[in-house]
Amino acid sequence: MHMPWRIFVKKLYPSAEAALKDIVRSGQLLAVGGFGLCGIPEALIDALRDSGVKDLTVISNNAGIDGVGLGKLLETRQIKRMISSYVGENKEFERQYLAGELELEFTPQGTLAEKLRAGGAGIPAFFTKTGVGTVVADGKELRDFDGQTYVMERSLVPEVSLVKAYAADTAGNLVFHLTARNFNPAVAMAGKICVAEVEKVVELGALDPDQIHLPGVYVHRIVHNPHPEKRIEKRTITEKAGV
Repeated sequence: MHMPWRIFVKKLYPSAEAALKDIVRSGQLLAVGGFGLCGIPEALIDALRDSGVKDLTVISNNAGIDGVGLGKLLETRQIKRMISSYVGENKEFERQYLAGELELEFTPQGTLAEKLRAGGAGIPAFFTKTGVGTVVADGKELRDFDGQTYVMERSLVPEVSLVKAYAADTAGNLVFHLTARNFNPAVAMAGKICVAEVEKVVELGALDPDQIHLPGVYVHRIVHNPHPEKRIEKRTITEKAGV
């Protein structure tokens, strides 16, 4: 019997709520793309908040700012533990951590990126010099290579990954816009299930293959959000002499 050379699976969902409905649950390990407020999947974060799931462990470079991005999930106390590299812009994050209400696995930024990349590549662990001799290495295996000491870091494989891209075709191939790419590809690759929020959806074949940043094989569900908020995290203006 003749079989088609490929089978298309419907990946586009009508809403963020619909895309998360049967895959998120309390106590999960999730990863969320973005850097500060740049490239965050805001509609998916809102849907995650509205789902009511709790006791989450969330992997993300940081937790947004107060009341924005993952900061919304901190306000509703849905996050139990963060795996992050930066927490400096979120007062509620700081308050909960110092009060012992929020667990934190503080991870150097490059190590965090590699832990996600390794997870997506099927690599269970790797060795790095970053963190040796600091609290980052406490309780972890140390090993010498060529006279240098390295610490072993385990990779990260979240149950669900939420990412933001500029465009997707119906097969889930993604294109990111400038610095909004940041952690998103690594987060997408690491997740067992990846949901991508995009500003633009096009038909298969409309994207130039050489311009695709992430193959659709890593993306399981797509949500169309054509009008994201795109907040500025911290506006900085340079004063010029004579102006």
